[in-house]
Amino acid sequence: MIDFLVIGGGIAGTSVGARLSHLGQVVVLERESALAYHASGRSAAMFEESYGAPSTIALNKASRDYHFDANGGVTSPRGLMLIGTVDSTDAFQTDLVAMQLQQISVDDARAMFPILNDTITQVGYHVGAWDLDTDLLVQNFASEVRGNGGMVRTSANVTGVSRTATGWNVTVGEEVLSARNLVNAAGAWVDVVAQMAGIPPLGVTPLRRSMARIPAPGGHDVSGWPMLFGPGENWYAKPDAGALIVSPADEVLMPPMDAWADDMMLAEGLARYEAHVTEPVTRMLSNWAGLRTFAPDRNLVLGPDPRDASFVWMAGQGGYGFQTAPAASQLVADLVAGNTPQIAADMVAKLIPHRFA
Repeated sequence: MIDFLVIGGGIAGTSVGARLSHLGQVVVLERESALAYHASGRSAAMFEESYGAPSTIALNKASRDYHFDANGGVTSPRGLMLIGTVDSTDAFQTDLVAMQLQQISVDDARAMFPILNDTITQVGYHVGAWDLDTDLLVQNFASEVRGNGGMVRTSANVTGVSRTATGWNVTVGEEVLSARNLVNAAGAWVDVVAQMAGIPPLGVTPLRRSMARIPAPGGHDVSGWPMLFGPGENWYAKPDAGALIVSPADEVLMPPMDAWADDMMLAEGLARYEAHVTEPVTRMLSNWAGLRTFAPDRNLVLGPDPRDASFVWMAGQGGYGFQTAPAASQLVADLVAGNTPQIAADMVAKLIPHRFA
């Protein structure tokens, strides 16, 4: 009898599996051939404490020490820059305040991002934004599961879930696994898993986010450039392994699936980026898309279901899965164990699934 059977092998499943492995035997199931195949493997992950809803920011702050210190840390300097033009002043000022950025001169901005063009009239900047080594973070959590006697299984497609007198039976191929607790960390598929288990779904929305990878503009060394945002977050660009990734920041409702980028959406995003820089985009190196899954109120959903405490949610990460993972997974473990959470009670109330009951 497994204590905690976790469905999903992205950052949600591996992190919550690691935390729960201190409470009992854990098995993490990932249906693909590798961990972090879907949204987790397609993320432009950053750690920016002030980014997100209040409950997300609370999780960010509680995750900081883990990101910087645990297992040697997973962060590296990046910085975050918001740029605006005369036509986007209102949106710029809104984001400047919301993201707690410091306004700097355009000349200082060009010293960091030298291809900004003459349409730029205002710039906000925060040095305290960091790249996250997403693969290392996932593997660290998976290693913790294994180190505590648990298992992480790939190519393990769940085809059936049923309630028993002592917990759950979960069908994987021709095998049936028995568990006392079922942890739903299935990303865009969390409502599918809930329905299989006879638990009312949350009504999550998987929203497509598209990305294009382009060559380093003008042959520049982009490794030290900050992440660049347009006002209202209608596009962004970020250095990536000697190139740039550019996103239209789209949010298109999709069914749970292996998503792909839309060519027209990519073209629109690249055009918005090009309108602010001196170097045109001449070609794409690659493109992809992932599904960012949100609960109806856009807060994460963490902890036991109010109707059946043996069914545990680790869901609705949206675009905040990596930066919140250490604290979100610890909150789930604390709620399961009956321990006092590390974050404030009013924030916990915004995150637990009881709010939907």
